[in-house]
Amino acid sequence: MTIESTPEHERSIGARPAGVTTEQAAAANIQQMFDTIAPTYDRANHVLSAGLDRWMWSRTARLFRPILQHPQTVALDLCCGTGDMTMALLKHRPTAPGTAAPILAVDFSHQMLSLGAKKFAPHNIVPIEADALHLPLADASVDLVTSAFGFRNLANYEEGLAELHRILRPGGQLGILECNQPEGLVGALYDIYFKTILPKVGGLISGNVRAYSYLPASVERFPRPPRMLQLIKNAGFTDATWTSYTFGTAGLYHATKP
Repeated sequence: MTIESTPEHERSIGARPAGVTTEQAAAANIQQMFDTIAPTYDRANHVLSAGLDRWMWSRTARLFRPILQHPQTVALDLCCGTGDMTMALLKHRPTAPGTAAPILAVDFSHQMLSLGAKKFAPHNIVPIEADALHLPLADASVDLVTSAFGFRNLANYEEGLAELHRILRPGGQLGILECNQPEGLVGALYDIYFKTILPKVGGLISGNVRAYSYLPASVERFPRPPRMLQLIKNAGFTDATWTSYTFGTAGLYHATKP
């Protein structure tokens, strides 16, 4: 699976595999891909990131520790996959039984969420299989939304941000940890690894080279920080910032619903 590369000002705002013309078809295509690679997803992530994925989940979760420590905080991990970001959030929740609201873990891939549910089973985490653009949650019902390396797979980024704005309470926080295409020498080295080495290694681990060719193409297509920050602000969020991780190859978007 590949994604067509087009100039940023001409891009439709959302993941769009080559040859797919509608948001519904794009979502179904990507959902099927993640269902296919789910059994090897964790191992591939750890190998391909040299373990830095764990560090980034942990760093992001620590930022939200003040809000997570409140027992009544309702936290939602969107595009949770197999649940590693969710588990990082859990470390900062109150531990006394029955004292805290559960963390909500949402993904639209049944196979990915099933693997996550095995990790969640002993903990105060509720898995929810749902489309990120149509969440089965009431308006203003969530205090914190995080998403780690999944937001760029949404079929429509603007609609995704609008949906997150809808479910967050006033004062609620948004944290989107996502890959980025860096510039300069780091960008050149990143391109060599991401477009040449990663698809081959990911393909060997998963048996699906096409899925790991999609990854660098999806990152190349994803809005750069200035554009993404503008989309976040346009959705009604305030105090939007981007913090670079790992030399700009990833970063955290952080904003608040006023």
